[in-house]
Amino acid sequence: MVSPIPMSVPHLTTALTGPILDLEQRILDAMPAIEQWLRGQWQDHVVPFYCSVDLRNSGFKLAPVDTNLFPGGFNNLSPDFMPLCVQAMLEGVEKICPDARNVLLIPENHTRNVFYLQHIATLQTIMRHAGTNVRIGTLRPEITVATTIDLPDGGSLTLEPVRRQGNRLGVEGFDPCAVLLNNDLSAGIPAILQNLEQTVIPPLHAGWATRRKSQHFTAYDSVAQAFAQLIDIDPWLINPYFAYCSKVDFREKEGEDCVAGHVDEILCKIRGKYAQYGVKQDPFVIVKADAGTYGMGVMTVKDGDEMRTLNRRQRNKMAVVKDGMPVTRVLVQEGVYTLERINQAVAEPVIYMIDHDVVGGFYRAHTGRGTDENLNAPGMHFVPLAFETTGLVPDREARLDNVPNRFYAYGVVARLALLAAALELEKGLDVARMPLSLVNQEA
Repeated sequence: MVSPIPMSVPHLTTALTGPILDLEQRILDAMPAIEQWLRGQWQDHVVPFYCSVDLRNSGFKLAPVDTNLFPGGFNNLSPDFMPLCVQAMLEGVEKICPDARNVLLIPENHTRNVFYLQHIATLQTIMRHAGTNVRIGTLRPEITVATTIDLPDGGSLTLEPVRRQGNRLGVEGFDPCAVLLNNDLSAGIPAILQNLEQTVIPPLHAGWATRRKSQHFTAYDSVAQAFAQLIDIDPWLINPYFAYCSKVDFREKEGEDCVAGHVDEILCKIRGKYAQYGVKQDPFVIVKADAGTYGMGVMTVKDGDEMRTLNRRQRNKMAVVKDGMPVTRVLVQEGVYTLERINQAVAEPVIYMIDHDVVGGFYRAHTGRGTDENLNAPGMHFVPLAFETTGLVPDREARLDNVPNRFYAYGVVARLALLAAALELEKGLDVARMPLSLVNQEA
């Protein structure tokens, strides 16, 4: 019997139809070289345990615009993805707990968001199917006994207060070999998580208390350069321009000249590229907090002067992010249009990975936003990507205009962002060794 080809990217359908775009075709043509190159990278670098990547496909350009190392939204994946998730989870857990299978999962502190709790329940189910004993420990001080929460799908979730004994963390009657965080530490690194002898994944320095988007895209820039050389393309086609500003205070109008200057600089660079490739659209820039998630602290800008004339509402919106943390650094990033639509709603693909495997994704769609706007905003909805056929492997012998194969390009670019996250975390080890007081001061 011939062994099956190792799965790297599921065989899926996408929202786009019609001929394969030039960049996608270049990636498909180079599939064997790409997979060999990526295998070498996974051998040389420790990838994050799990990850989700927001992509934008403008037709001429396909690029990541955000990478989340504490992904939510596993509940938005199609149930068809469960076998892929379980297999990848099995491999990921074996790396961190080779002799045991007890894992403590620590979620975000908000317990009223039933959609997020449904995500945690889905993640727990995936891990249990992978042979892992999973308990959910909460950091919320008001939860002092095991608390069961009913979920909209008829299931339930039990949150238990975490207990620390010496340098080990667990819950009542449960001693895990690893602690899996689904809490992005936006508000800082709590002392109870410091100096544990168990493996903590992702590592503490992956949280937004210390992590910066500008550091991630600096790492991604080097990955994109190497990949572009591998398949002989312009790296700009997969890589958004960016810059960042520190010492920003939107309410006090501090740092706005830095932001405005970088906006104009990046717009000028984009215009040059648009002229080179014959793009007729107007360039735009996204200004967003250099740390944080949930689409907070994000705005679309088409002229640097807009940053000097923000009204009070705009300044207040940009001044704080999740957990009320003030914005003191911003990322100024090239905006990438999206071609994709789901039932007339503007959409963008979000790709999910466990270990180094793509395990699926969904479309984030928004009927009230334009092709040049942030879609991670109230009013968004999610449409799961679906299998086009029962096959799990992209058909390398099929015609290049086979619609499901275009998802391969999405999986490749998402894995480039995953590799960049691995490089980013390696460089962040020095921060991880800082005393807790200094880490929180840096945040």
